[in-house]
Amino acid sequence: MQFKRTVSVLTVCLFTLASVAQEKNKIRYGKISPEDFQKTRYELDTGAHAVVLADVGSTEFEAYQSDLRLVYTRYRRVKILDKTGYEAANEEIYLYVSGNDEEKVSNLKAVTYNLEDGKVVDTRMDSKGVFTEELDKNHRTKKFTLPAVKEGSIIEYTYTVTSPFIFNLQPWAFQGEYPILWSEYTAAIPEFYEYVFISQGYHPLTGKKEESQRTFPFRVSAGGGYGEPATSRTEQADVKANITIYNWVAKEVPALKEEAFTTSINNHITKIDFQLAAIKPPGGIVKPVLGTWPKLVEDLMKESSYGGGLDKNNGYMSDVVDGLTQGAGSDEEKARKIYSYVRNNFTCNDHSSLYMDKSMKTVFTTKNGNVTDINLLLVAMLRKAGLKAYPVLLSTRSHGVVNPLYPIVSRFNYTVVELQLGDNLVAYLDASYPLGFGKLHASCYNGHARIMDEEATPTFFSADSLREQKITSVILAAGENGVLKGTFQQRPSYFESYNLRGLIHEKGKEECFKDIAKTYSKLSNTALLNTDSLDVPLGISYEFEWQPGDEDMLYLNPMFGEATKTNPFKSATRFYPVEMPATFDEVYTMNLEIPAGYEVEELPKPAMVKFNDDEGLFQYLIAKNDNFIQFRSRIKLDKALFMPEEYETLRDFFDMIVKKQGEQIVLKKKK
Repeated sequence: MQFKRTVSVLTVCLFTLASVAQEKNKIRYGKISPEDFQKTRYELDTGAHAVVLADVGSTEFEAYQSDLRLVYTRYRRVKILDKTGYEAANEEIYLYVSGNDEEKVSNLKAVTYNLEDGKVVDTRMDSKGVFTEELDKNHRTKKFTLPAVKEGSIIEYTYTVTSPFIFNLQPWAFQGEYPILWSEYTAAIPEFYEYVFISQGYHPLTGKKEESQRTFPFRVSAGGGYGEPATSRTEQADVKANITIYNWVAKEVPALKEEAFTTSINNHITKIDFQLAAIKPPGGIVKPVLGTWPKLVEDLMKESSYGGGLDKNNGYMSDVVDGLTQGAGSDEEKARKIYSYVRNNFTCNDHSSLYMDKSMKTVFTTKNGNVTDINLLLVAMLRKAGLKAYPVLLSTRSHGVVNPLYPIVSRFNYTVVELQLGDNLVAYLDASYPLGFGKLHASCYNGHARIMDEEATPTFFSADSLREQKITSVILAAGENGVLKGTFQQRPSYFESYNLRGLIHEKGKEECFKDIAKTYSKLSNTALLNTDSLDVPLGISYEFEWQPGDEDMLYLNPMFGEATKTNPFKSATRFYPVEMPATFDEVYTMNLEIPAGYEVEELPKPAMVKFNDDEGLFQYLIAKNDNFIQFRSRIKLDKALFMPEEYETLRDFFDMIVKKQGEQIVLKKKK
């Protein structure tokens, strides 16, 4: 946005925050005393390897020639408590570059303090210890490590980043991998800009908002009078503007550690993001920046690196498409043949990519590309066959969730395909993985997504809608000389089968039975079913022998190697949701013929437990019938997402399962 000499401004900031009284952060750069080293244990996290004593950031706007630019300053002080905490002395500053414009770091200072003989000794970082790494054409990082770090050190650093990219107002994370005693962020926004504030997390913030005024000294072209030649001479134009100053503080913030069943820890840390919504240049006409979903789709479908090549003639693929669909009796059969062709003949080299890396014809010719390359090619081939197919834009679970209110294209990183077959029959396809027709990878079930049609139709891929079923059956019959002969049959869940197929492809079928063979003295008739059909789960079967020995007492776990041995939920508390990849239903049955010469001394007690009334259950049923013991275990959860307040109940539920499935049948030798 360029400012001329006649500037009048008026805008509204899209955020409201009540002013509250706040205490001030007392820590200042370079102010260290011996008393600061005395505390070596913090009640906020007694097991912490490092503690952030203060993390303070601010962003303001300053005039730069005829434009405004962002000035972001950060100060951070950390106490290193043990050797594992040395990692806190490594820092990276991420910078954005576009053409000749770039973000720049200045005023970088870093120092390590140690207490030696009762005196504070400081070691300052040399400028030679700062390294620049090019990540890609638009991103680079400055890296540095503070010197002389040891157990008990206090480190601090500060730096400034100037940015010509007004859209890149720095976000702020109030939480991280170490506990933080004080985290504070200030954003001073002039009335020339409107930003959407996107906040998340579970730790409370206190905040205040103040109004102020500031004069921006722009350098503008003096110009010539009417009929006079242009001139390069500039002069200063002072423009007064209203400033809204936002300030947020979080205190005593616990570390957020990644635990089992977490899509992305970045979804849950307490933080604030900013999205430029509008610019109001002189004259008072607002220029929207944050558009609508239909506008986002329209722009993407025109992009040569996304949808621009979909509806071209694409004659180079005609022979292949015609050959695949010849003789097909239905649209679904056509689609299945095209999908199988792309899936089986094209290699995906990147499963996180928003745009195409190369032209569609090059993808078709080279038979490889990223996920968007491959799935947009699939759309083009389906359309070439006269089928109705659309790209679908989504974000994978590790990439983070998409806020359905804000059409921000950078939130996406993945493309799949929606195929409409009539009579409201819709199939979603992803040819970048070896998956069955109508199957998406579990990483795609991450909530809000957008179909790339004219209406930008929203859709939702919920892990709650993805059901994984597993059935296992074991039969043991008494043989000669006290040997038990067993038969094992299992139908793993679909995605467990997917992982096993990957193992088979990499190491061969024998690898599936390698660990099982170590358990039993004799393993025979091993078989894997449905290995060539990606539409259904695998089948696993084998026969085995178990020699219990000649002891007076025999101890037998009825679940053999299928028991849940450990609780996946280790922490006593959890501050963010449990995000399982799918709902599941696991059924295990066993029929045991009691060995000759033995009788039942003790059976585990049956149990039936419901989880939250109708959201899940655990069955543990066992009974003796004549000379047989019949057993059935079932674990069923009908939802995949559990809020933090449900964590304790879920953890107790799995505790009970682990204990119960660890119980044993006791057989006693008859006298």
